[in-house]
Amino acid sequence: MVSGRFATGGRTAERPEAAGRPKTARRRRTVERLKVVGPPVGAAVVALALLSGWTALGGAGTARPVEVGPGWLLLPSAGGVPATAAFFTVRNPGDIPDELTGASWEFGGKVTLKRHLHQGAAGSWAPVAALEVPERGELAMSPEDADLMIINPPALKVGQWVEFTLTFRNSPELRVKAEVRPPGGRRG
Repeated sequence: MVSGRFATGGRTAERPEAAGRPKTARRRRTVERLKVVGPPVGAAVVALALLSGWTALGGAGTARPVEVGPGWLLLPSAGGVPATAAFFTVRNPGDIPDELTGASWEFGGKVTLKRHLHQGAAGSWAPVAALEVPERGELAMSPEDADLMIINPPALKVGQWVEFTLTFRNSPELRVKAEVRPPGGRRG
C-alpha cells in the first residue's frame, strides 16, 4: 500500500505506509519522557504556587515593628557611683528576630547597652553591641539581666519622666519614657 509522494534520485515515487511509523515512535518517546519529567515539574509548579500564596498572605514571616511600653530609671544613690540604669520591656509581635542596637536620652551623654554575666553566686556585666529581641517574644530588661547604663546622669527626682530614643536593627526608632524610681522601688 502506498501513501504520499517523495523524491528519490530525481524521480518521484510513492511513500510506503510504513514510513509513518518513525513519527509514531517519536511520539511514544516524547510521551514516555513527559511521563518521567512531568510529575517532578508539576510538583515544582504546584509548590511554587503554594509558597507564593503563603508568602503573599504573610505566612513566610512577617517583620512587624517592636513595641515598647513605659520603662523605669533607677535614681542614682547620693554619694554613690555616678551612674544609673534604665529598664524597658521590648515586645516583638513579628516572626523575625530584631535587636536593640542603641539608645539615647533627652540629656545627651553616652547610653551603653549592657548585659549581666552570671558566674555562680558572683557576676559581672559587659557592654554589648546589641540586645536580642526574639521573634514572638520579648526582651525584659532588669537589674539581673540587661539594661541601659548611663554614666554621669544629671540630678533626677523620683517620679520624674525621662525620654529615651531606642534604635533597632529592623524596626523604626521608638521614643519612650521612663519614670525615675528609688532603689527598691521598681515594679514586678
